[in-house]
Amino acid sequence: MSDVANFLIVDDDPVFSGTLQRSLARRGYRADTAHSAAVANQNAQERPYQYAVVDLKIANDSGLDVIEALIKHQPNIVMIVLTGYSSIATAVQAIKLGAKNYLCKPADTDEILGALGINETSEPSIPERPPSVDRLAWEHIQKVLQENDGNISATARSLGMHRRTLQRKLTKRPVKD
Repeated sequence: MSDVANFLIVDDDPVFSGTLQRSLARRGYRADTAHSAAVANQNAQERPYQYAVVDLKIANDSGLDVIEALIKHQPNIVMIVLTGYSSIATAVQAIKLGAKNYLCKPADTDEILGALGINETSEPSIPERPPSVDRLAWEHIQKVLQENDGNISATARSLGMHRRTLQRKLTKRPVKD
């Protein structure tokens, strides 16, 4: 067994995963990519990984399911979740399932290594400004959606809004801070 750390990158975006794979290789790490939950599961059964970078939404699959599968096959793997659709509810769920950290895209290699605890020179940043009202609304919608197990109609009733209005809000990217 070599001393080089093995990474598994699970993301349906081939450009992002390829870029991250090359960046990790330049730093002396070995990285494999998986563009679906099934391929990630198969890779985890076939070879050992010390680290995994998992996207929250992988085409039609959930990164949360990938976390569970990876932990099942490799209990000592250190994982982080990357997402462009961040919410407090999914962050808490990812950490409870076994992810070490949760980062919002875009994240560079230094931030990813810092979140994994590899690059100790990278300190986590704490925003100086509180989140905007729009961002808080997005977080609240995500929390209620999680409480209703992803059921749009039940979530709309809980929030007191029309189902189609909620669907439109959910198709948009989260509000930047």
